[in-house]
Amino acid sequence: MKVLGISALFHDASVCMIENEKLLFAAHAERYSRQKNDLYLNQTIINEALSFGNPDVIAWYEKPFNKKLRQAYASQWKDFFLLNELPRNYLKQFGLHKYPIRYINHHEAHAAAGFFTSQFDNCCVIVADAIGEWTTFSIGEFVDNKFYCKKSIIYPHSLGLLYSAFTQRCDLKPNEEEYILMGMASYGEPKYVDDISNDFIELNTSDFDFRLKMNVHKGIGKWNPQADLMDLAASIQAVTERILLEAVKYTAREFSSENLILMGGVSLNCVANEKIARFWMDKTHNNGNIWIMPNPGDSGTCIGAASSVLGKKVHWKNPYLGYDIKRSFEHDNIIKALLNKEVIAVANGKAEFGPRALGNRSILSDPRGIHMKDKVNSIKRRQKFRPFAPIIMEDKASDFFDMYIPESPYMQFTFPCKAPDEYSAIVHVDGSSRVQTVNENDNSNIYNLLLDFYERTGCPMLLNTSMNIKGEPLVNTWDDALRFNQNTKVQIF
Repeated sequence: MKVLGISALFHDASVCMIENEKLLFAAHAERYSRQKNDLYLNQTIINEALSFGNPDVIAWYEKPFNKKLRQAYASQWKDFFLLNELPRNYLKQFGLHKYPIRYINHHEAHAAAGFFTSQFDNCCVIVADAIGEWTTFSIGEFVDNKFYCKKSIIYPHSLGLLYSAFTQRCDLKPNEEEYILMGMASYGEPKYVDDISNDFIELNTSDFDFRLKMNVHKGIGKWNPQADLMDLAASIQAVTERILLEAVKYTAREFSSENLILMGGVSLNCVANEKIARFWMDKTHNNGNIWIMPNPGDSGTCIGAASSVLGKKVHWKNPYLGYDIKRSFEHDNIIKALLNKEVIAVANGKAEFGPRALGNRSILSDPRGIHMKDKVNSIKRRQKFRPFAPIIMEDKASDFFDMYIPESPYMQFTFPCKAPDEYSAIVHVDGSSRVQTVNENDNSNIYNLLLDFYERTGCPMLLNTSMNIKGEPLVNTWDDALRFNQNTKVQIF
């Protein structure tokens, strides 16, 4: 059976096609429309999905009726009356209304995206995001391919909405620039943790009962107007880490499984993930496992919805599931440019499904040298404080970073760098790096490039960042790559 999974009409729309256990295609609508975080589908991405065949059924990532009830409760009347955006009405423009549609609860779609792409037969799952239909935080377990939710927190009580409200308070764009807030946090002091807790939060740690004292869905205005923005960022980051750790501790008490899955947009917070992973590995005496599907936010729920309909594991090999740029990998020319300290870009093979470039739509450079970070930030036209990630041979990672888990193929955790002064371009102000490990099975082209670079320089890593400039989606097609070259003058391979 073929299932077309869809997530759309909220933010970062996406599509996947699954046939039985085969994940044939998955991509973000924004890569095709060139509109950052595009909430709408477009005919181009639909056509590419249908190039793998017509679906037997469509899986939609939430239950529309329940969402409409929540919109009415929240007095979101403009959204409530958009009946043309009910899924069956909306899909008519793409000729998809003729197929049966199955609607999957939003948090179940998140959880399923994690479980059905994992290697686990049983596991516990934590889903934290801004909001689904009603649920904002859920904790449960998968047994016999079925999700059993034990704890759920309901709108308007939402950790994700609180973090987004502080994103807006720090003059950033909510539902888009939370990752910038996370980066800002290392430059500040968590001076306002108690103020945030006193003004906004009620938390019963024994039973993990999390409540907000006010609805922050529309923001928090100029709360604490004299506060330094970096200190505000550090404070909400510390509060978020504390609440997530309490959720993990509750999970550890309630379930016996040593396998933990984290899903939802909040699990893109790789700094918090570090704290969670350290606790989990200590609690399980390093026998535990953690899986975060590389697209854990709403766009990843297209896979969760589709796999829920199928009710079986999908064969997960890697996240290279999108548009295919069919070009030969110019190894010799790339290594020559890197050895000359040039900043180059690679647009080759299938696009990554997820928010981070993992080698197929990447800007690469030598991570050594005090000026490289500023140089690449200038190319990308973004804030100078923003850090970059290292991509490193998996078997060499522990020599350069304090790796408390053996691999990190999707940039989902931060690790302390053992020689931050030598690799300043990929180390944040707090001495940590958001590491991407790679082996020959993950991406043979990139692994062999790293191996060659290591044999010539003694450095087994490169700076890796997404091939785009601030405010634009990642490059998708070769035409996009050529436009990127025209805008930045960075050489493309």
